[in-house]
Amino acid sequence: MLDMLKQNAKLLSMLGIALAISIGLAGGVGGNRRQVNELPPLRTQGPMPAVAPTSRVVKPAIDVGAAFTEVASTVTPSVVRIESEFVVDRPRGPFGRRWRQLGDSIAPLEFGSGTGFIVSKDGYIVTNNHVVEGADVIRVTLYDKRSAVALLVGRDPTTDVALLKINGTDLPALTFGDSDQSEVGEWVLAIGNPGFQGGFGSANTLDFTVTSGIVSAKGRPLRVLNSDDEAGSLAIEDFIQTDAVVNPGNSGGPLVNLRGEVIGMNTAIATTNGVNQGYAFAVPSNLVQRVIHDLAEFGQVRRPLLGVTIDDVSQEDAEVFGLPEISGVRVDDFGQNSPAQQAGMQRGDVIVSINGQRVERVGQLQRVIAQNKPGDIVDVGIVRYGTRHTLRVKLTEAALETRPAPERARSAAGEGRLGIEVVELTRTQAERYGFAEAGGAMIRQVEPFSAAARKIEHGTEPYRILEINRTPIASLRDAQRILRQMKSGDIVSLVLQRPGGEIRFFNIRVP
Repeated sequence: MLDMLKQNAKLLSMLGIALAISIGLAGGVGGNRRQVNELPPLRTQGPMPAVAPTSRVVKPAIDVGAAFTEVASTVTPSVVRIESEFVVDRPRGPFGRRWRQLGDSIAPLEFGSGTGFIVSKDGYIVTNNHVVEGADVIRVTLYDKRSAVALLVGRDPTTDVALLKINGTDLPALTFGDSDQSEVGEWVLAIGNPGFQGGFGSANTLDFTVTSGIVSAKGRPLRVLNSDDEAGSLAIEDFIQTDAVVNPGNSGGPLVNLRGEVIGMNTAIATTNGVNQGYAFAVPSNLVQRVIHDLAEFGQVRRPLLGVTIDDVSQEDAEVFGLPEISGVRVDDFGQNSPAQQAGMQRGDVIVSINGQRVERVGQLQRVIAQNKPGDIVDVGIVRYGTRHTLRVKLTEAALETRPAPERARSAAGEGRLGIEVVELTRTQAERYGFAEAGGAMIRQVEPFSAAARKIEHGTEPYRILEINRTPIASLRDAQRILRQMKSGDIVSLVLQRPGGEIRFFNIRVP
């Protein structure tokens, strides 16, 4: 069965075709009833040696068909089936995992299934975190049908990557390719177990299938990992999209190029009916490598932190900040003891490069930063209102915390060309909404479907206005005076603060 992260279909636009799709992780849960009297606890091992995949050589092929045959025969023996055992009375897992009761009455266990692949001769195996999270026992079945209970070395919900270990020697390990060098239109193969098994010990009808397709797009943000509180705002979503067929149970399988190199790990699909419809997504291999080396060495991920609150650049942002194109990552605010702020970064700066590598979007920036280590010094290229600067930032280490999902807006009302209701921030209002101090102006409401609503979450939580068009706002009169001067087509730059202290930039064009 497919583990769907979103139960209701959402209206998304993909490849220019409007589809009602629901994003789901590609792992499944299923199996027949099986009585188990005792469950050995799943243990984690101590520090592991660094993963060192061995090289696999794929001979040059004279045509695509021959290349497919060569790659499939070389890669498939390194792919494994992963079956997870869960105690029934455990609470529902994250990621919207659909737990299934076995039989017509209470059973002692439930089963989940997925795919993994071997990355070292001595038995390190990579899979998705959502395949094994919460499991009491993890069993790995090799291509030659040998099986073993695996130890969980570590897992990272923020990237949906997990590392397992079985005992072995001279196992067929895969080689990682450079996912940054993969190109849209490039041929790829997806290899895995599609999940139509009947449970432990039963015949598996569609084991270890190979499907082909191309890289359809890169840098896809799906907003599926953010649903996990543990991942919180540190989740990294910069997926590779492919049209290679990926079905339930393929989570954790490799996406390989025609050289037999792993360029991604299959993780999610977009679908309206629970099976593949041509939209599959994989975690880039460069990110997977960074994560599993930390898991092998420390048992957890050491996440480097830039210390900024960010958002993608809009057309209005590009005009206001003097950007040559609609590209980059806008800096809205800073965390406590932010290394970026200490290095001289300011609110409203637009990050355009890291160590000379071009940065175009939020997910890409997060992934590029995550490929470094805490303590590394990176050169951050920024544009500050039309002027380029380079800042040297020493990355700190982020602490993974469980954070509640932000409350979404429920209702709104208002008037004006922008669709905002601006009122005085009185002492009574400050106490009511939780602002630290009174004075100035605040946006009490945002009208649905207005110009402001396209940028600002409209709901019951207000925003304090700190600046309009780079001018500090000390009173309601200040805000009203500037807003009255705006003409149709102008861009209003707002620096707003939530009651909790979070600061956001919004550039909104006047209709």
